[in-house]
Amino acid sequence: MSSNAGSPESGAAAAPARCDVLVVGGGINGAGIARDLAGRGLSVVLTEREDLAQHTSSASTKLIHGGLRYLEHYEFTLVRKALAEREVLLRSAPHIMRPLRFVMPHDPAMRPVWMIRIGLFLYDHLARRELLPGSQTVALRGHAAGGPLKPEFTRGFVYSDGWVDDARLVVLNALDAAERGATVLTRCACVQARREGAAWRATLAHADGRTQEVVARALVNATGPWAAQFLADHVRAAPARALRLVKGSHVVVPRLFEHEFAYIFQNPDQRIIFAIPYEGDFTLIGTTDVEHRGEIDGARADADEIAYLCAQASRYFARPVAPADVVHSYAGVRPLLEDEAGDPSAVTRDYSLEMEAPAGKAPLLNVWGGKLTTYRKLAEEAADQLGAVLQVRLGAWTRTAVLPGGDVAAAVGAPRHDAGVLGRFVQQLATRHPDWPPALLQRLARAYGSRATRVLAAPRGAEVAPGLFESELAYLHGAEWARSADDVLWRRSKLGLHLGPAGRATVAAWCAQHWAGQRPTAPAGPVLAP
Repeated sequence: MSSNAGSPESGAAAAPARCDVLVVGGGINGAGIARDLAGRGLSVVLTEREDLAQHTSSASTKLIHGGLRYLEHYEFTLVRKALAEREVLLRSAPHIMRPLRFVMPHDPAMRPVWMIRIGLFLYDHLARRELLPGSQTVALRGHAAGGPLKPEFTRGFVYSDGWVDDARLVVLNALDAAERGATVLTRCACVQARREGAAWRATLAHADGRTQEVVARALVNATGPWAAQFLADHVRAAPARALRLVKGSHVVVPRLFEHEFAYIFQNPDQRIIFAIPYEGDFTLIGTTDVEHRGEIDGARADADEIAYLCAQASRYFARPVAPADVVHSYAGVRPLLEDEAGDPSAVTRDYSLEMEAPAGKAPLLNVWGGKLTTYRKLAEEAADQLGAVLQVRLGAWTRTAVLPGGDVAAAVGAPRHDAGVLGRFVQQLATRHPDWPPALLQRLARAYGSRATRVLAAPRGAEVAPGLFESELAYLHGAEWARSADDVLWRRSKLGLHLGPAGRATVAAWCAQHWAGQRPTAPAGPVLAP
């Protein structure tokens, strides 16, 4: 397969007539599986009916974490697996991921001190740590994180997890897959797939009206919350597993604190919420767990969820948080494995890979459930299973690999475990490009890592909106499948938060003018306050 078959530069992209594996679904699991398979030398087609990470995978709490609260539900296997993955992922893409210290103020009315200490001890020791420091108890009145809190919170616990730009994580996996030979098709739906003996014959429908058929040796259903629906509507097969669709909503408010710690708050309903530094000027608060029964792609944070998040945050912060403070909200539908749990927050976040491989028939791999933190391990297990049924002996490789742009340590001549490499890389960019604003160089480094040099090497062009130049838009269109203003403002970046309505409309008009097929209207994007 041509190495640029799936690259955005190829214009009206088309899939090859035949491939080893057709992966349906451009969220984190589909992109991760396509990347792993392509790196093992298989010919892969990844097809996504909308944009990469358009739904669940860009609507997370943006955390790489073991899931401290899952210990209460005895999910030790899941927590251990997730904890082991944290540092693997942090090493793979230090530009879009970073360690984050969390502060849990102790509320005596919630969990007792002894229970929290046991939980944190397990959290520290269930998996090996090299980069992340362990937990500790702190006196909040003398700690930076205590300042924004109500004075009655005098003791707290600090532990480590990680932050990630979720949508960029998906894009970088797809980009790595394409550069390893996969064909990546966005705005292209798999509308039918049927077995023909030892192969699948799939019909793909492009947004421009073109259709084509692809014959694949194996089919992967990685459609997330649509997994059961895809089987029923497009494969004409009955799903073997039941999914429980749970909506998680988040709100963004103007920055509530100056320090770099995040908070985890315990709620009277035994749930927790996070308050996380976000995009410099904001605080991200989430999440809810609400049964979702409507259209999956129509999920929105409703008024009750927004009020709930504000009320729970206000239990801890000295300055109350009100719904009127919310400048931005978003919601995603999580596809969780049905496990008979009554409380949606207690439903397992683990995943299941269901391989259907009848004798003499083409295999079908269904991906059920999962979470951001364990996506790489899920993809590795999926590739192992597919290699076995396709009788291809291929070794795992992603554990020590970096994602595109993740080699910033090599760019500055430092070891990969050095925590200061990104800062030195920004300084290097500032030396080489003194005519670029320092804040913009930092944003480009955090978004693109070592590949920021590709954006900076091109002619800058006009400044379409504050801090957004034509050179970056050209890169996003040519290298990262951006086709609309929403793709740019809410997934490839979070510039939509920083630009007002006029700025967002200007970007939408530019995209409509320069990228064929786009209407010059303000981007829909997530829900924004007036």
